[in-house]
Amino acid sequence: MMDKPFLAVIGGSGLYSMNGLTDTLEVDADTPFGKPSAPIVVGTMAGRRVAFLARHGLGHHIMPTQVPYQANIYALKALGVERIISINACGSLRQEYAPGHILIPDQLFDHTHARHRTFFGEGLVAHIGIAEPFCPDLSTALERAVKETGATVHQGGSFIIIEGPRFSTRIESNTYRAWGMSIIGMTAAPEVFLAREAEMCYSIMAHVTDYDVWHIDKAPVSVEMMIRTLNQNTMIAQQAIQNLVKELTGTRNCTCENALATALITDPAVIPPETRKKVDLLVRKYLK
Repeated sequence: MMDKPFLAVIGGSGLYSMNGLTDTLEVDADTPFGKPSAPIVVGTMAGRRVAFLARHGLGHHIMPTQVPYQANIYALKALGVERIISINACGSLRQEYAPGHILIPDQLFDHTHARHRTFFGEGLVAHIGIAEPFCPDLSTALERAVKETGATVHQGGSFIIIEGPRFSTRIESNTYRAWGMSIIGMTAAPEVFLAREAEMCYSIMAHVTDYDVWHIDKAPVSVEMMIRTLNQNTMIAQQAIQNLVKELTGTRNCTCENALATALITDPAVIPPETRKKVDLLVRKYLK
């Protein structure tokens, strides 16, 4: 029987594999919500089991809207993962967040409109608390791990998530700046919400690749610009994860692991059996 990975890394644009993993195996998972983006690679890092999942699939063939977010999070939960680090490419909406910098956001604005945002429905209602969307304990540990690499890292900031796949117009970019947003991306939502419903700690290492399109003195964002900066930052991301794996303990000191305790509102007697079965992995400790 495979030792369960205590941490998962979800790689975004430009990060499709994880160096430093040994004794690896691929898990071709299936879930009640379909198949994940790609086989999950589980390996050993610093003596501990870690999982890696390529969000956009091998070869980057899945658009942001079409990422199977529910399947990805469910599959990691089924493997026993308790903590998730998401690696995201992002555009900067602030002068002080320069390309090459890393930001660990503490707030998120979901500006998407065409995605499944919950595991629930079909006769079972849950209202998850998400005032603080990212696990503060995991984010603090991640900040220390990134700082150890020597990279420039910023703690805190608001991450706006747009539908994509197109980039913003200039007026959209400036509007998001006026709203007080710090960085912009396409994939953190609904991933962060699903992780909370699955009672998993979740934090983001956001790599600034560009100034979006608001900065009149800089070239507008392009795919080439994104990938060039991400390639430069790949070693930072991988070293930071190794630092984090060495630091994290097996005990969680946050409230993430009990997020559903006060979220389920439906009378268990009226939950359809097929729905209960579909989300049993998530709710079994609450629905006896």
